[in-house]
Amino acid sequence: MIELFFATLGNLLTLQHMGYMLAGVSLGLVIGVLPGVGGIAGLSLLLPFLYGMDSTSALAMLIGLLAIIPTADTFTSILMGIPGSSASQATVLDGFPLAKQGQAARALSAAFAASMIGGLFGALLLTFAVLIAAPIILAFGTAELFMLTLFGLSMVGVLSGANMVKGIASACLGLGFGLVGAAPATSEYRMDFGMLYLIDGIPLVTVALGIFALPEILDLLRGGGSIAQGAQLGRGWFRGVRDTLANIWLTLRCSGIGALIGAIPGIGGSVVDWIAYGHVVQTSKDKSQFGKGDIRGVIAPESANNATAAGALLPTLLFGIPGSGSMAIFLAAMILLGIQPGPGMASNDLGITYTIIWSLAIANVIGTAMCILLAPGIAKLTAVRYALIAPFMIMVICFAAFQATRSFEDLMALLVMGILGIFLRRFGWSRPAFLIGFVLALGGERYLYQAVQFYGWGFVTRPLVLVIAAITIISIWAGLRGAKGGSSIHTEGSAEYSVARNMTPQIIFSCVALAGFGFAIQQGLGVSFLAQIFPIAVGIVGGIATLLLLVQQVRGPVAAGSANFDSEAQARDGGPWRFLLWFLGFMGAIGLVGFFASLIGFFMVFLRVVARSSWVQAVALTAGAAGLMLVLANALNLVFPGGLLQEYLDLPWPFR
Repeated sequence: MIELFFATLGNLLTLQHMGYMLAGVSLGLVIGVLPGVGGIAGLSLLLPFLYGMDSTSALAMLIGLLAIIPTADTFTSILMGIPGSSASQATVLDGFPLAKQGQAARALSAAFAASMIGGLFGALLLTFAVLIAAPIILAFGTAELFMLTLFGLSMVGVLSGANMVKGIASACLGLGFGLVGAAPATSEYRMDFGMLYLIDGIPLVTVALGIFALPEILDLLRGGGSIAQGAQLGRGWFRGVRDTLANIWLTLRCSGIGALIGAIPGIGGSVVDWIAYGHVVQTSKDKSQFGKGDIRGVIAPESANNATAAGALLPTLLFGIPGSGSMAIFLAAMILLGIQPGPGMASNDLGITYTIIWSLAIANVIGTAMCILLAPGIAKLTAVRYALIAPFMIMVICFAAFQATRSFEDLMALLVMGILGIFLRRFGWSRPAFLIGFVLALGGERYLYQAVQFYGWGFVTRPLVLVIAAITIISIWAGLRGAKGGSSIHTEGSAEYSVARNMTPQIIFSCVALAGFGFAIQQGLGVSFLAQIFPIAVGIVGGIATLLLLVQQVRGPVAAGSANFDSEAQARDGGPWRFLLWFLGFMGAIGLVGFFASLIGFFMVFLRVVARSSWVQAVALTAGAAGLMLVLANALNLVFPGGLLQEYLDLPWPFR
């Protein structure tokens, strides 16, 4: 064993291994900064280059990329309020407010330090868990996974603000959108409106970008200034590291949560950041700043999502069962290299296993150091006038959303989810609760169906199910206690919208939501029993919550438990709608002449009219944006959205 240890360590510290790892980290840093691209695309990009490489060097490059993406995706989450990936959604809640307060560098460095500790702690746990984890992983069947889904939904209690009813309605609304398409139990179609695009449901990246990114872009454009107002930027990154060290026990706890959740196939990084965020809110005495710029709200999810990568390696290596989408590509890469995942990885191939684990630890350190060095300079972006940044953000989220299925309907779905996100934000419905519901919808229904199929309804008496149920009940109780005490976080809106007293728009929106829940029930009644359980349950619970909310709203803003945000509609600047028209115009142009030509026209007109740039500045920024898209599409083999013009004319690339 000692000989194996030193042999593996010697392989890791060779110049060749470190060089390939650095190459993987550098590529992962670029990919992680781009919203919506993520680890699956990055790992897929590396697959063709693995042919002919020795396994140690290839694994170094793959692990380097895999380790850095959960760290690098923090840049857009904190600086722009755009989730860099599904694993960095919760970081937006406190990271972006900190950036707007001029503390972007502090938030970034705290996130990077927490990510490094999470990655190292996850690798440490993985080192010992390889030999003993098999019985624990095998104890989680579909019944236990279903209960973990319910546990994830219990986080709604701490993400609902002062109004638990509105939070439940938000989560049910997300569940409803998540159930669009084919039922996992019977493949019967629900709520798809006969559209081929909706058969497989709405892509997660499209929902996340629409719900969070577009409303924030429009809101910042309305402000007319920079993201951070009048504060010095690029300083404070040492303070962020000190914040992480001061909360070291929180960091380690959330790292443990991330590693545990990551080791359970099917749960993955889409929900672990919310669970970690809910944990820090529930265990904190002072909850007043969560959602407004509490550094602990950055540390908790970032430490958890990096540890998740280490946890997801467990089932991938020991059973050949990918713990996440990225791990599915990593599994394919291992097979391509002639490495056979399975129980032998803990015995005969233990050297390869420890090479992977320790490479992950080293890559986390290298990647974090690179990010911290870049953080002060990148944080200065928040001091730039936002009208100059907005077209780049719109370009990136449109391009990222299109890569989900490479259909123009991706952009239509982005628009619909963006408008919904504007209304959720405007009326104080919890967007985090909505996103949790959406993420957990399909998996929860699949696990319930499989649990009933394998164990019958008696699955609720399984010991581990009862344990998870008890933890869930405690979580719900803690959320209710926080709501009653008025100490729950407030994730939406601000005091500036509390002037108006007209509740009519909010009531209309609630009535539309109520009709949506009625539609879910009607769709559920039209399919077989196994396919109707979730839609009907979601429709009933969401409908009851919305009815209670309507009663509160009829009684007035105070009874509704939130500020009235309808003064947005009465603002002299026309609210977010005039900027939404720019987005609509860009999408319409894409549908007519394609993405690249529309991009050039949109940038020039937007920069001249909205940003009031000079011709020189507008041309330079437009050329930079076009060049970035060309490099990105060529390097990652991505596709530009096409338009009607391309149906009739044989245009050269990149216009085709």
